[in-house]
Amino acid sequence: MESARIIATVARIVRDVGIAEEIAQDALVSALEQWPRSGVPERPGAWLTAAAKHRAVDLVRRRETYARKLAEVGRTLTEESYDPEPSGPGDIDDDVLRLVFTTCHPVLSADARTALTLRLVGGLRTDEIARAFLVREATVAARITRAKRTLATAGVEFEVPYGEERVARLGSVLEVVYLIFNEGYAATAGDDLLRPGLCEDALRLARGLAALLPGEGEVHGLAALLELQASRTAARTGRDGQPVLLADQNRSRWNRLLVRRGFAALERAGDGRTYGPYALQAAIAACHARAASYEETDWATIAALYGQLGTLAPSPVVELNRAVAVSMTAGPAAALPLVDALAAEPALAGYHLLPSVRGDLLARLGRSAEAGAEFERAASLTRNARERELLLGRARALRGR
Repeated sequence: MESARIIATVARIVRDVGIAEEIAQDALVSALEQWPRSGVPERPGAWLTAAAKHRAVDLVRRRETYARKLAEVGRTLTEESYDPEPSGPGDIDDDVLRLVFTTCHPVLSADARTALTLRLVGGLRTDEIARAFLVREATVAARITRAKRTLATAGVEFEVPYGEERVARLGSVLEVVYLIFNEGYAATAGDDLLRPGLCEDALRLARGLAALLPGEGEVHGLAALLELQASRTAARTGRDGQPVLLADQNRSRWNRLLVRRGFAALERAGDGRTYGPYALQAAIAACHARAASYEETDWATIAALYGQLGTLAPSPVVELNRAVAVSMTAGPAAALPLVDALAAEPALAGYHLLPSVRGDLLARLGRSAEAGAEFERAASLTRNARERELLLGRARALRGR
């Protein structure tokens, strides 16, 4: 939970994100050694940050360039606290936002930027990042290793980009924030469906970006999307932690404040005719938020918006979502060929939602045995225990028909 903040703080001292990550990990090792004896401190995050800063200071002292580093940092590093540098006009006040912009440096490829930032800022494992990209874990691991090496070789510092340089990095930054939120909203693995800390971090970053860049429509589009998605969080699981499908959610538990914030951000995203990918997704989420019940959802508009999104940002996942919307307007028989056409997509080969959607369509068509088999296949592909239980439960229910 504290990883991104610690890495960001240390990176400002050592000016190297790879070394900053190692120092943050060393601080955690110290905590694992000391806390069982001394007890967990009242503010564990502050303890970890202080331990990491002390290690950073020791490292700087050992360097021959210690005097120059002191001048760059602009203060004596031996004090207990480390205050951020004064902000200038248009500066990025949040250390984590600084870290995001630094790891999204144009010296890296787009894929490498996103993978490295998800690792350092989101604290995601390589398997979780691989799921977000729909690629192999080994590919992600190689990207992260190369990215750290490239930043170090190029001498990229922990800096604040301005003007055109900031705009050039914005696309990667938005993608990172979006993927961090997605991992929190539907965890790749583990015993819990949600990882609320990641959702909160992504929301804070999106709001900070919206304040920093008020004239960028897609920034507001992303903020709107995350606000609207986060509004459903309390209704997405039951008291036992089991997932609750959208059709069964108690909409009175949706956070109306976040819904209003989402609507306001979507208005700031610009004219609907000029929406980018994030604003289009926010418009889809807004259709759900406006509906008083699942049955009253404007699925025709949602299907049309997914069509626009597929044209603007083609993706097999977008097509899968469009097929779901089509099934709600034209029926499951019309949507099933759309889903079957996606079976040959390499990116969806291990994607558990493909057989899950197909199973739902088959169940609605009365083809219970086939639907059960699809739900069992989907359960075998997911590494999230809660999702697996839900899918197996649906398969068992179909066997009794």
